[in-house]
Amino acid sequence: MTWLPADFVHPLRVDVPGGYHLRPISGADAAIDYPAVMGSRERLWSIFGEAWGWPAATITYEANKADLERHAAEIEAHESFNYVLFDEAESTEYGCVYIDPPEKAGADAEVSWWVVDDRVGTALERDLDAFVPRWIGGAWPFERPRFIGRDLSWKEWLALPDLT
Repeated sequence: MTWLPADFVHPLRVDVPGGYHLRPISGADAAIDYPAVMGSRERLWSIFGEAWGWPAATITYEANKADLERHAAEIEAHESFNYVLFDEAESTEYGCVYIDPPEKAGADAEVSWWVVDDRVGTALERDLDAFVPRWIGGAWPFERPRFIGRDLSWKEWLALPDLT
């Protein structure tokens, strides 16, 4: 893909305030990811459902694992990036950050993120909301990243012209 410089090396671990960190997701994370996603499924669907069709009410553990394996392959190929938000021991998933090539005009990357339901409105969510744009601006080679759900709503994003 041409959306990143050929020599770009994506971060493998990123410390987040409060004792958390981000790292690229893998299929091995399915046992932790599936309950995190399904435990927040209704709210996540209200955010991502119209745009991504995710997470479907009928998603199985196996389908989720396959989705994570696909994300890992995309990360390796530098096609898109899904970072999982963990505690230090990686025993609990608290959310995810997605960094994708643009689908809509006007940006060179599209970034979105979420936290699990029981962290909505907490210091963790506020810290992540402040951290992600700084991290993208400092560690990634983008000039015009778009923060979907932050800079503009998902509805506004869906209304933008598709890239051709």
